[in-house]
Amino acid sequence: MKLIFDNEEFQSMLSNLNIEKTISGGSVANSVVGLSQLGNKVGFIGKVSDDDLGSKYEVGLKSENVEYLYNKKKEKLPTGTCLILVTPDSERTMCTFLGTAGKINEKDVNSEVVKKSEMILLEGYLWDEGEPKKAFEKAINNANKVAMSLSDQFCVDRHKSHFLNLVKNKLDITFANEQEIMSLIDTKNFKDVIEFGKSLKKLLVVTRGEKGAVAIFGNEVTENGIEKNLKIKDLTGAGDLFAAGFLHAYINNSSPAECLDKGREMSSKVIQQIGARL
Repeated sequence: MKLIFDNEEFQSMLSNLNIEKTISGGSVANSVVGLSQLGNKVGFIGKVSDDDLGSKYEVGLKSENVEYLYNKKKEKLPTGTCLILVTPDSERTMCTFLGTAGKINEKDVNSEVVKKSEMILLEGYLWDEGEPKKAFEKAINNANKVAMSLSDQFCVDRHKSHFLNLVKNKLDITFANEQEIMSLIDTKNFKDVIEFGKSLKKLLVVTRGEKGAVAIFGNEVTENGIEKNLKIKDLTGAGDLFAAGFLHAYINNSSPAECLDKGREMSSKVIQQIGARL
């Protein structure tokens, strides 16, 4: 992922491309839409500006029965945008301008809404020192249960000590892919990830691409494989929809194996189409 901090640079890049589809996305947004599609009551807190994309973002989530828990207003920075380039082999490159999304602060988080929720889901993309960190802390301190996606190895490498503290001491459920979790604990051996997961005494869920996925809780290690013979078009949202399926099964008291199966089912569906929405 490439992070762009200058809006003019980002707009210049966009001007030379033909945009196939525009969607109110983002890691957690993709996951909560998936959870909504599975029949769960969900809400979303995310900072946008009162501009064209901000309005489209809100409408897009509401159309998927996601309660939008943020009152947008005109901000100094525009609504954040992520440009996703998909190559013929279905891999994707993301160029992200966070815009005002990266300026989320504790005032944007409604503690009463958080307290009434069974669980909150956070994304590593938006964690940063200063105001975003305070927003995360407010959400975590008022939550009944906390899940978080590490989001990207770029995020892990940038905030390693902070993410490690979150995983060890603050989170109930951590979602990561193999590269992210191995970077977090500075290892090249997946056996070390298993031992780390066991030591946490919390739920660690790791997706491993063609090797499937594994859920670790204490000494209980559960693995599953991948769906075969899929016509893969676009890997965008695979991890987000996996998390949606896993959490849907989890909050409905399913076993770890059933949670992994539901995650696999959702991710297998989304990668056979363009975009991160089913």
